[in-house]
Amino acid sequence: MERCGWAGPEQIYIDYHDSEWGVPEWDSRALWEKLILDGFQAGLSWITILKKRDNFRTAFAGFDADVIATWGEEEVARLLADPGIIRHRGKIEATIANARAWQRIEAEQGFDRYLWSFVGDRPIQNSWESLAQVPGFTPLSTAISKDLKKRGFKFCGPTIVYAFMQAVGMVNDHLVTCHRHAPVRAMAAVGQFTSPK
Repeated sequence: MERCGWAGPEQIYIDYHDSEWGVPEWDSRALWEKLILDGFQAGLSWITILKKRDNFRTAFAGFDADVIATWGEEEVARLLADPGIIRHRGKIEATIANARAWQRIEAEQGFDRYLWSFVGDRPIQNSWESLAQVPGFTPLSTAISKDLKKRGFKFCGPTIVYAFMQAVGMVNDHLVTCHRHAPVRAMAAVGQFTSPK
């Protein structure tokens, strides 16, 4: 069974590749969680975040943006003392600011619909044959990054946004030789939002 070259050798990485990466995500809260985790990944490897993901979910109230938006210095101090997560003040404070930005977008149009509108509500289908062909960012991820920043988001540069787009299935970047390419491609035809707006 062939997989994208980055998937492995640890089982947690293989499982993530086989069951989550590239699968279209339509839920606002889940999209926000993944964007925050990708921001925490900046300067680190994804497997570091993956191994700490449950700790992050506990520390950040299940990534409930409405709860996190109310946090202040007391919660920042608590998180800076938590060895189960990445203890980076800038990223922690950005998460709180991003929760408030998420609330504004969610109230206006839905964070899910906001993000998916950038790709016409359908995943972009790529047909890469090697990892060397897969870009680190694109003009679209750059445009989304700029718009997110304009709306108050932090730690969401073009590279982080592209990694996020790959992870949540806004773009199918499984290699054509990967056993997940065709199943993920088939999911694109089912595109729908789970949260009514």
